Amino acid sequence: MPVTTVEKDLDKLTITIVADFAAPLRRLWDAYTDPRQIERFWGPPTYPATFMRHDAASGGRSVYKMTGPSGDEHYGCWRWESVIPTESFEVIDSFADASGVPNTDLPATRMTFTFEATDSGSRVTSIASFGSLEQLEQLVEMGMLEGTKEAMSQIDTVLADLAAFAAERAADAQLLSDTQVRVARIIHGPIDEVWRAHNDAALMQQWLLGPEGWTMPVCEVAAAVGESYRYVWEPVGGGEGFGFTGELLESEPPYRAVTTEAMIGTDFPATLNELTLTPVEAGTLLSLVITYANVEQRDAILATGMTGGMETSYARLEGLIGQGVRA
Repeated sequence: MPVTTVEKDLDKLTITIVADFAAPLRRLWDAYTDPRQIERFWGPPTYPATFMRHDAASGGRSVYKMTGPSGDEHYGCWRWESVIPTESFEVIDSFADASGVPNTDLPATRMTFTFEATDSGSRVTSIASFGSLEQLEQLVEMGMLEGTKEAMSQIDTVLADLAAFAAERAADAQLLSDTQVRVARIIHGPIDEVWRAHNDAALMQQWLLGPEGWTMPVCEVAAAVGESYRYVWEPVGGGEGFGFTGELLESEPPYRAVTTEAMIGTDFPATLNELTLTPVEAGTLLSLVITYANVEQRDAILATGMTGGMETSYARLEGLIGQGVRA
């Protein structure tokens, strides 16, 4: 059990939990800021978590659900108040509905996480602050303390699993729900360069090509929220091409962009694409959550080899960043 101390202070209305790990500080920090990792320990073993959004930046949001043994789902969300990389972050943790909207009928908790290196590895100190004694007691009665200790007991296993989150892994797709898929990959390069490569048309035309043998003659980028983009690909030597268009709904450089995406010339339902970039030890974690209209559309698109094509493009992008290419 990594939890070393638990202190409940009724005067300060706080619960402080200290946990120690035999892992480097950066490894522990990345486990909390990588959605693929935190969802493996945020919920207790009987209520595993799934993170549909995890911004890990000041002003950002996280949305997660915990699924019980009978399939019951319980949603929560974070509002990121502050982030000091590898040192601390503070969030407001709230109960939420399925769309991630906070439930104001239940108490919210201010959570402060502080990370530090120790002689044997690293330590995280979490302080939960409550608005009143009644709120503290209500959440304790709901099992918050026991659930938190059970959840943190899983972190050692996540920290030891280097292969599942290795920087050399190819892009992979994880099913989050019947309509959502998350594609994740670490790009060896700084976050500013990865963001620029997604917003500079000349750079995009060099890497966003999928398998060999295609060109991108049309790359009209949406520069501001509310603008539309248009991308068209054609095979080398001529032939029938295809394209996508959509609208930029959100943009928070260099961390997050949300767009719609519809195939040009078809009546297929548009998808919602949520791109999140997170600095990690090996570079930048790229996380793309795609929401489809239904499970049939999700499975049909995955069956096209979408993930393999994305991996080819991301490998090409990584090569461009590594060469210091400029548009």
